[in-house]
Parts: sequence; C-alpha cells; structure tokens
Amino acid sequence: MGKALDEMAVARYRRDGYVTPLRACSPEQAEAWHQDVLRCCAEAERPVSDTGIRQPSTRVKPYLLFPWAADLVRHPAILDAVEDVIGPDILIFHTTLWWKAAGTEGFVPWHQDATYFGLAPHEHVTAWIALTPSTEESGCVTILPGSHKHGQLPHADRKDPRVMLSRGQSVAVDIEERAAVPIPLKPGQFSLHDTLVLHASAPNRSSHDRIGLGISYIPARVKHVGPTRLSATLVRGENRYGHFDLEPRPQAEADAAALTAHADSIGRFWIASESIPEMKLVH
Repeated sequence: MGKALDEMAVARYRRDGYVTPLRACSPEQAEAWHQDVLRCCAEAERPVSDTGIRQPSTRVKPYLLFPWAADLVRHPAILDAVEDVIGPDILIFHTTLWWKAAGTEGFVPWHQDATYFGLAPHEHVTAWIALTPSTEESGCVTILPGSHKHGQLPHADRKDPRVMLSRGQSVAVDIEERAAVPIPLKPGQFSLHDTLVLHASAPNRSSHDRIGLGISYIPARVKHVGPTRLSATLVRGENRYGHFDLEPRPQAEADAAALTAHADSIGRFWIASESIPEMKLVH
C-alpha cells in the first residue's frame, strides 16, 4: 500500500500512463490559490523566441516567485501520490500555469512531455492540478491510454499562435482519437500522467476561464542530458546525485532574490529546450 495510491491505482498508472482523479485540497483552498493566480499571474504577453511563442514569464515556475505557489507544489497530498510512482527523492524540474480564457481558441496539440525536456531516464511524472473547473467544454486534458508504451515518438514544431506549447510541438504520427479519454477535474483535484503518454486539450468553449498548474516532478536520479546545467527544486527526500543546481524557496512575493532566481532558472531552461532540434526526423 502506498502513501496515497493503492496497488490498483499504481497498476493503472503503469498500464494506462495516468491516474485520475485524485484530491489535493479542498475547493476552498483551490479558490484561494485561484485568487492568488489572478493577482500575481495575469500578465498576458507571450514573448516570441526564434523557436515559438513562450508562456508569460510569471506562469513558468511561479513557485520560485511566490510563496503561495511554493506551498502548492509542496502539498503533501500531491507529493504522496508522486512518491508512489517515482519514489521518495523528488525534484521539481518544471512547472507551467495553464490559463485558457473563456471562449478563446488556445489549444494544446497531441504531444509527449518528454519531447524537449532532454531528461534521462524517462521517469518524469506530471501532476495537473485544477484551480477552476476543468471540463470537456472548457478544454480539459485528454489522454490516449497506453500510448506511453510506444516510447519517445517523433515530433515537429508547429508555428501557430493558437498553440499553447512554446514550440508548438506536435506528434508526427497518426492518432487514434476515438480511443482518447477526457480527464475532467474539479477545483482541488489533480491527475498524474507519464512523461511519454500522448495528451492534448481543446479550446475553451465555456463561459469561465480554465486554470490549472502542470508540475513536472522527477526522481533525483534523473539527469538532463544536454550541455546546459539546469536547476531544480528539491521538495522531498534527498538529492544524492547532484544533477541539478538546487533552487531557493521564495521568502517574499517576487522580491529581488526571488526575481533573480526565477530569471536564472527559466533562462537556462529556455536555452536548453530551444537548443534541442526539431524531432521530426530524429527517431
């Protein structure tokens, strides 16, 4: 028996590449974090790089800027479930706040998270935490069960301003969408999915914003294989491997130290991820 997942839930994760729904916190706590997001992360500009359109900076690794986000990514209920699938020594490699405004055309194409992370081995797990209702109408995450068993698939960059991924990374194989499963979540619930499972999400056709946080957790034994030395945050257990520079926890909201640590971390991340070539012909 695990800390949060029973043997059947872990078996489903191994078989299907995901497990859902899990409860992180009360709806009231989710709403408090939602209000923090509205206050701190409303910046809407998506900076343009040579490879695509990035997320607004406050929506990337916000746990380095804001104490409330640092608390969220360390929530024991989330870490207990993550530990059940990757073990007790846990780092946060990356985090993105996914904010789809009501009635907008932004979408996420079919892709695997592993494609441009450059991590080995492929043991990263994403926890996706809903801060507002994530429904089929509002464009919840949709997963293709079992697709992680095919390994890393070829992808191609897709230059489309509606695509919410920084490079528009899209899998370059045919998808059997009839087998896809939507993952609706209520505020305070979360799902876990494997770094290699294919997933996507449609535009938000609802009357409310769909806001959730995708947190990329890795076991401390995982390393980045590129030449850029990256940073990560230790949130549970020990860091016995030293593959990453450890990030500081913010002491105050977006103070000078937090801004410096955040800029350093995401600067390294963009250099590393954007130096990986388009993967259409890699495999």
